Amino acid sequence: MIVRLVASAVLCAGLAGCAVAHDHAELTALFNQGLAEYDAGHYEAAFKIFQSIDEEDVAAMRNEGLMLRKGQGTAKDPKAAEEMLGRAAEAGLPNAQYDLAEMLLNGEAGDPDPKAALPFLTSAAAAHHPLAEYHLGLLYEEGTVVEKNLGFARTLYAQAAEGGVPEAKERLAKLPPVPATPVPGLRPGSPNP
Repeated sequence: MIVRLVASAVLCAGLAGCAVAHDHAELTALFNQGLAEYDAGHYEAAFKIFQSIDEEDVAAMRNEGLMLRKGQGTAKDPKAAEEMLGRAAEAGLPNAQYDLAEMLLNGEAGDPDPKAALPFLTSAAAAHHPLAEYHLGLLYEEGTVVEKNLGFARTLYAQAAEGGVPEAKERLAKLPPVPATPVPGLRPGSPNP
């Protein structure tokens, strides 16, 4: 009986040691160290750092997903990238929502799936992610997955152009003269960073 209690205590202590929680300052320092390693081209080191904090930091989770997507510092693994970006996207990170939508649109981990990409594009566009606004505008212009609506497309292209997407400005110029229409579920305006 005592052996079981001691074994249980050792097992619990061992498991507790695996779950490392960092305070905000430590987490920020680790994330910044990962960025510095990445910027220096030390992808393996950066990947390991982001992977070590991905349960605590949604941006690290997204960076890990991007590195899996590109095969930087680790083997290229589109399925794992999609899963990691999906976790970050579900946590509400607009950049991850767009990255996942782009993977789904391009069929990087399987067949292209614009229908699966739509909610992630919409969420990222609602946060005024310029590339998400542009790609969602394309879907409305072409009538892909959503009903064709050139007014919505014009609104989204205008916001994407304000956010610095040159292709959006070109598409906007080519649209027939229809008034811009607010897109349901998206905030008007352009607080693009």
